[in-house]
Amino acid sequence: MFATAPLRIVAVSAGLSSPSSTRLLADRLAEATRERLTADQDRAVEVRVVELRDLAVSVANHLVTGFPPADLRDAIDAVTGADGLIAVSPVFTASYSGLFKSFFDLLDPTALTGKPVLIGATGGTPRHSLVLDHAMRPLFSYLRAVTLPTSVYAASEDWGAPGDEYTEGLPSRIRRAGGELASAVTGRTVSGASRAATPDDGEDAVVPFEQQLAALRTS
Repeated sequence: MFATAPLRIVAVSAGLSSPSSTRLLADRLAEATRERLTADQDRAVEVRVVELRDLAVSVANHLVTGFPPADLRDAIDAVTGADGLIAVSPVFTASYSGLFKSFFDLLDPTALTGKPVLIGATGGTPRHSLVLDHAMRPLFSYLRAVTLPTSVYAASEDWGAPGDEYTEGLPSRIRRAGGELASAVTGRTVSGASRAATPDDGEDAVVPFEQQLAALRTS
């Protein structure tokens, strides 16, 4: 009898400071995904966070020489071999950071084909939240990944804020996004339609993960 391989969730954090709100968001999204996967199925779950801050010199060397150092090669293998990917960047000049873009530039253009990706971003003001749709979604569409419906932007004021009657608070959005990634990884509907609805689910339309993959492969 063969042991079942664990599900692998990899989070890429492009935060530059230490401590970093970008890393914190990546950690919370990964933990929300792990919790849902653990609750919904019996396979073990492995979570790894790739800190691009620690790989900045290796990324620059690879861009110049065309050969990845061992630490960068290991990170690239982890990202391309993951069952589900979380990608979080701080907002720089109304877009993702240069380090974030440089890392994903190093991936083979087909390496993420069909892979479910949860995107997130952090910034000082809510005005930059559109970075998720005008910058990050197009990037992962080009890489032929399946970007999940819910993305998470965290402004400085969101940390510790409960939200109000018109908006979901940050913890609720993190749980919702983590649930979508868990469902995509295990082949259920991205919005979690195979389980009982919760107050965090909202009223978004149900989009089967298989339907997204089929659309991607015929595009």
